Amino acid sequence: MPDFFAHESAYVDDGAIIGRGTKIWHFSHVMSGAVIGERCNLGQNVVVMPGTRLGDNVKVQNNVSIYQGVTLEDDVFCGPSCVFTNVINPRSHVSRKDEYKPTLVKRGASIGANATVICGVTLGEYCFLGAGAVVTTDVAAYALVVGVPARRVGWMCRCGEQLTLVDGRGVCAACGTSYEENGSALRPIDPGAAAV
Repeated sequence: MPDFFAHESAYVDDGAIIGRGTKIWHFSHVMSGAVIGERCNLGQNVVVMPGTRLGDNVKVQNNVSIYQGVTLEDDVFCGPSCVFTNVINPRSHVSRKDEYKPTLVKRGASIGANATVICGVTLGEYCFLGAGAVVTTDVAAYALVVGVPARRVGWMCRCGEQLTLVDGRGVCAACGTSYEENGSALRPIDPGAAAV
């Protein structure tokens, strides 16, 4: 008896590795060679391809395809119908399977509904992609990005609240974590303070 849940309409191929407590919902397909951590939740109509890796406590909402070359670290959130790619210049009549570009989504990142992540980028820890954003370049840790193409419009706390900085410093109103901005980067000053 597996120690994960898969709805009767879901397909989990032999050779897929699924962690304890993970839930796989209606009409989803986890393919051989996929590695999924513990306590993950895959919503309806999710496809996880071979050569992908999901960390622990990853939430993937409905209608998301996670293609070969995509890695989601622990605590990543993928909003409904967000899109990953793995080839820059696809053509139906040209095989480019040896040209897949890796995409790394670091711990705690949130990807909004209908956002598109072009392959070959890294999304930094706890960054936040607004709904419908089109990400074509790396995103800094804690950055809030929106638009087409996505651009940074602010910073987000680990707990998911937008930060207000004064003279390059700020304290999250929700959890009390302090942050310091240095150029185009943000770092927590007291990373142990947040209750997340």
